[in-house]
Amino acid sequence: MTGLNVTKSYPVFLVILFLIILFLVIDAGGPVRAKDVWRGVDLSYVNEMEDCGAVYRVNGKARDPYTIFADAGANIVRLRLWHTPDWTGYSTLADVKKSIHRARQNGMRVLLDFHYSDDWAHPGKQLVPSAWEEISDKRIMARHIYDYTLAVLEALHQESLVPDYVQVGNEINTQLMLHEEVAEDAPIDWSQNVWLVNAGIAAVRDFSDKTGNPVQVMLHIAQPENVERWFDAAIEAGILDFDLIGISYYFKWSRWPLARIGDAIGHFIEKYRKDVVIVETAYPWTLQANDSAANLLGSDSLIAGYPATVEGQRELLLELMRSVRKAGGLGIVYWEPAWVSTKCTTRWGQGSHWENAALFDYQNSQLHAGADFLSARP
Repeated sequence: MTGLNVTKSYPVFLVILFLIILFLVIDAGGPVRAKDVWRGVDLSYVNEMEDCGAVYRVNGKARDPYTIFADAGANIVRLRLWHTPDWTGYSTLADVKKSIHRARQNGMRVLLDFHYSDDWAHPGKQLVPSAWEEISDKRIMARHIYDYTLAVLEALHQESLVPDYVQVGNEINTQLMLHEEVAEDAPIDWSQNVWLVNAGIAAVRDFSDKTGNPVQVMLHIAQPENVERWFDAAIEAGILDFDLIGISYYFKWSRWPLARIGDAIGHFIEKYRKDVVIVETAYPWTLQANDSAANLLGSDSLIAGYPATVEGQRELLLELMRSVRKAGGLGIVYWEPAWVSTKCTTRWGQGSHWENAALFDYQNSQLHAGADFLSARP
């Protein structure tokens, strides 16, 4: 047998048609295959919660939370990474290694979220790590971002823990490496920002080329109404080499209604020819607190027709997943479904600020029906 001769088995026009269709599927940024659906959970808090005594249950039985979510249908775990935090021992490289290992044990892919800060990074708060705070030259700063990103990936590679996807920054609506907080709509100096963002991207690409691990790059913006303005400016400045657009969509902080999300995602896919993911979202299943820590999501987070009940949360997430998938988006990642109440404290109170939006109840920390979006087939 000397090899497959397609033209001897099928008419030439069918072969040509097949090749055209194959090219279009590969080249197009259109609807994704079913196997690519993102059914994600951000589990960055899990190690800390377990150290604080949290126990997660299904049907009354305590189980590993990674296993709980994998069995519920999750196939992506998102994890944040801070540079050198001096206020916590979590979301460090050592902590991330532990988390990636747990995700891999449960057959889930990993999205690693570089915050490029020692603390929470989000619009208006993209604060430079203390290790780099004396640097003013954009070229030197870019080299530090490149070296750090590459070093992290190489360290993970040494332990067979390479992530599938990397976020170059978290909610980078405002400029990277700021020395103080700014307004969320503060202008960006793109002559500098392009160096910083591209340095992180280049490190991922060089790592992939060097090791043969094809890690995809995501750029992440908070709230869909900010996406087009940011990406238009970024592309014009020369930020071109990325694979995924990640969007935070919280109803409390967005001006756009749920009914608009599908059309918006379809527009972003068509315009930028990139895959799109709602990479952060959440919704409260109750307005009652389970501890003294003030909850971030209250009545101002609700959408008409979706009450703050388990069923309301479930239906909202199912509708969001349907809207994203129908538009050709990859799916959604739920932010911190396991941040439950514990005896531990944050800088703002004892317990959790998110337990009313987690996917576990107050009675026995059991997974509830809000998690059904992970297994639904929209």
